[in-house]
Amino acid sequence: MPILTKIILVVIALLHAYILWLEMFAWTTRAKKVFKTIPEELFEKTKVLAANQGLYNGFLAAGLLWSLAISDPIWSKNVALFFLICVFVAGIYGAATASKRIFYVQSVPAILGILSIILI
Repeated sequence: MPILTKIILVVIALLHAYILWLEMFAWTTRAKKVFKTIPEELFEKTKVLAANQGLYNGFLAAGLLWSLAISDPIWSKNVALFFLICVFVAGIYGAATASKRIFYVQSVPAILGILSIILI
């Protein structure tokens, strides 16, 4: 896998690890500063739901990092594509249901990763 693709995968994985941390461990503290459109009184009430979302973001990060650890190039590429497509779809859904910003934060990097795998 080309170095550019690996860099993109690591950046996306780190982003999702950060989202995991925000949603699972910092929902009622730091996340209030990041998710400014959510009314403050909802953070405590939605703590368990946010933690569940965070866990799923962790699965995305783990899958992308796993793809980098696979020695077979075809298998590595296919696993990376699967998780990038998951990130892309999650970003589309988030943009449609929560905030258009999610498209740029999640889907655009995923598209770049997909294109780097397909074209490079």
